[in-house]
Amino acid sequence: MSRSPLIARTVPALRRAVDNLRKRKATIALVPTMGALHDGHVSLVRLAKRRASRVVVSIFVNPTQFAPTEDFGAYPRTWKSDLAKLAAEDVDIVWHPGAEAMYPEGFATRIVPEGPALAGLEDRFRPHFFGGVATVVSKLFTQCRPDVAIFGEKDFQQLRVVTQMARDLDLGVKVTGSRTVRERDGLAMSSRNFYLSPEERQTATTLYRAMKDSAGRIRAGEAIASAMTRGAGTITAAGFALDYFEARHAETLAPVTSRKDGPLRILVAAKLGTTRLIDNIAV
Repeated sequence: MSRSPLIARTVPALRRAVDNLRKRKATIALVPTMGALHDGHVSLVRLAKRRASRVVVSIFVNPTQFAPTEDFGAYPRTWKSDLAKLAAEDVDIVWHPGAEAMYPEGFATRIVPEGPALAGLEDRFRPHFFGGVATVVSKLFTQCRPDVAIFGEKDFQQLRVVTQMARDLDLGVKVTGSRTVRERDGLAMSSRNFYLSPEERQTATTLYRAMKDSAGRIRAGEAIASAMTRGAGTITAAGFALDYFEARHAETLAPVTSRKDGPLRILVAAKLGTTRLIDNIAV
């Protein structure tokens, strides 16, 4: 029988709850989310339970990572169903602060990440994004003080940015990536899939097919530039507005020209109608 998690809405309440777990010699895993939970998030929680004895899930739609033109107000908020999913997974604490708890009056500090945050991928189209992510994640780490934090690989550049930040700032958190969970037809699970029309939902699988095709061509010995050009053509022919479709070094996100350059990752971002989708796979 599942039990309801403790819900903390202020930093003092959260710290009391975490301290109580620590007194019982617990190890703690944090799963940061923005809510609208789906099976991909559930997989993160299950990995967290394998990595630590207690699990904290944060639900906070972070305004600082949305540009004025983006969908902060329309971002799906599904608190009741989120809480039911987390209770079913026996999560220990749900950290659910309001904006006033995360960014109180007079808040004036921001982290400006470099390295993988300046790889020329998401940062090229959303220059505000990783500053907002790094700032809120650093706060989550210091608020929750976890031993390990679990992030999905679907936001691959974000995973690299957060990993670098935790290491550079000696935050004492082991950042762990979890494989992307996909629908049966290959579409990566995402809260933003909610915005797709039925016709767009069918077309959206093109991203995964194009990545798999390009990865297969590269493994078979085709030149990276040629394989990626083919994949990009497939995506645009399906009706996407393509932001990027690139093969990068899987650790540094540096551009690559040959398989000899190291482990490779294909990353894509494209808009279908009004919905922007991102995805990636290993080569």
